[in-house]
Amino acid sequence: MGSELNGITSKTAKTGESDPNDDDASAKDGLPLLESAAEGIQEHEKKFAAFVRNDVYGSMGCGKLPLKEKLLLGIALVTLLPIRLVLVMTILVVYYLICRIFTLFSTPNLEDEQEDFAHLGGCRRAVIVQSGRFLSRLLLFTVGFYWINETHKDSANTQESSKTESTKQSEQQERPGAVVSNHLSYLDIFYHMSSSFPSFVAKRSVSKLPLIGLIGKCLGCVYVQRESKSSDFKGVAGIVTDRIRNAHQNELAPMMMLFPEGTTSNGDFLLPFKTGAFLAGAPVVPVILRYSYQRFSPAWDSISGQEKDNPKLYANNVRKLMASEGGLILSDIGLAEKRIYLAALNGNNRLPSVLHPKND
Repeated sequence: MGSELNGITSKTAKTGESDPNDDDASAKDGLPLLESAAEGIQEHEKKFAAFVRNDVYGSMGCGKLPLKEKLLLGIALVTLLPIRLVLVMTILVVYYLICRIFTLFSTPNLEDEQEDFAHLGGCRRAVIVQSGRFLSRLLLFTVGFYWINETHKDSANTQESSKTESTKQSEQQERPGAVVSNHLSYLDIFYHMSSSFPSFVAKRSVSKLPLIGLIGKCLGCVYVQRESKSSDFKGVAGIVTDRIRNAHQNELAPMMMLFPEGTTSNGDFLLPFKTGAFLAGAPVVPVILRYSYQRFSPAWDSISGQEKDNPKLYANNVRKLMASEGGLILSDIGLAEKRIYLAALNGNNRLPSVLHPKND
């Protein structure tokens, strides 16, 4: 979009259709350009509605802010932000030390070219899990989430009416192998850690980060890597499927946490699901996250039946259930469309100042 605007501007200058020294002519020539740019942004927001931010900061955080909001931001930057950063870092260091102490003299699991401590048992695992859940909740409290309202739906409500009561009870007792959730921001991870302390899928580089690397290994993260040195490497999908089946059969094994949308949305829509979480055919726990906010948006039941033999159908049915229970809109756009939308916004990140010139 930015190159198109530059092209229009340069073309007008070259053709000499207007006198650059004529203010009236410049205003007339500039008006259609501004109108077309504004219409372009509006069209993008309609087409990519699942990614549009609905807070006072506008698209890409480049919206025009009132003076009151600027003053609040300035005060927060010199007071609240430093305090919260110190507290967050303190929590991370404390949990890192707990993980370091309780993994001493332990050999990490190196199966399938992964490295984690999720196999630990006994009191060491209990301390790592319970302290991790508590400190994750404390971290959320530190950044402003003082209360978290949770609503639990009885999985019996999702069962087919034709099934017998005994069948319902037996299926309710099945242990889930994975948690699937909509994805809004990095804060989602801390909520799930505080709730169920599952294993996540992460980039290989995460395992090398200070503090975070060891914490990820204690979570049992599955690391994504582009290349493998082993000829019999299963791949991420194979490892995740095995982990889900293991968690389904073994109550001591951590469940897998997956965001089947594959990217983040603004929280009002549910994007198409990838089938990785459903290949194992094990029960999953659908979780819907919503963030209540006034100014700044943090966003950028189990199913049974024959459908477990069809991962795509299984994924679609879980998605429909989550949308129905959470009041979300099903959207057909995904990561590819999000990249187009962000590229368009980046090309027009100066547009708000053009459309809303400051009064001298």
